Amino acid sequence: MNKKIQLQDLGAKDYKDTWDYQEELFKAIVDLKIQNRREGTAVDTPNYFLFVEHPHVYTLGKSGDMTNLLLSEKQLEAKGATFYKINRGGDITYHGPGQIVGYPILDLENFFTDIHKYLRFLEEVIILTLEEYGLKATRSEGETGVWLDVGTTFARKICAMGVRASRWVTMHGFALNVNADLGYFDNIIPCGIKGKAVTSMHVELGRALDEVEVKEKILTHFSELFEAEFYS
Repeated sequence: MNKKIQLQDLGAKDYKDTWDYQEELFKAIVDLKIQNRREGTAVDTPNYFLFVEHPHVYTLGKSGDMTNLLLSEKQLEAKGATFYKINRGGDITYHGPGQIVGYPILDLENFFTDIHKYLRFLEEVIILTLEEYGLKATRSEGETGVWLDVGTTFARKICAMGVRASRWVTMHGFALNVNADLGYFDNIIPCGIKGKAVTSMHVELGRALDEVEVKEKILTHFSELFEAEFYS
């Protein structure tokens, strides 16, 4: 079992280019697993963790509803945003500057074979990170992601999640609003959930956040929960 994870911070990168890169890494791990089983070998499978910041983009999961996008193609162009239908779970979400997006591409057989546990661990990483900033975040039953003030009329989502897994290999991940422009969320029904607001760390705390620092805290909690070691 290989619990080492290669960390790659891609900086600002186009959504489709990043998606293609994820698919490339994902396929290489799956192919190695198939080869190991076919040939009876035990070559360690690699794990990756990508950090990235996307230009304005809306993405719709495979079970999503197009009516949750409230913009026409021309309106998307006017806002400098793009749109993609993708192969993760979940409905519609937004990515853009000021948002920390994390894509763990892991062979879960190196850690544990439980997708439910994997999602709960991802949520816990973000919950623990927010706790360091004095923000009490929780899960919302039946709704993947991380929220504030669940169970009240002020419930608001601060981190969206959507993953894909095949042969216990994961891709896609989480999007934490840190210094995000929340106006872009007005153009969708986020995650297909009506009547729920979206927020960002800088709005909650009343100040801009150091995104490098937030990433470091995310990695610390991720490595502790997954008992993993990051390397560059």
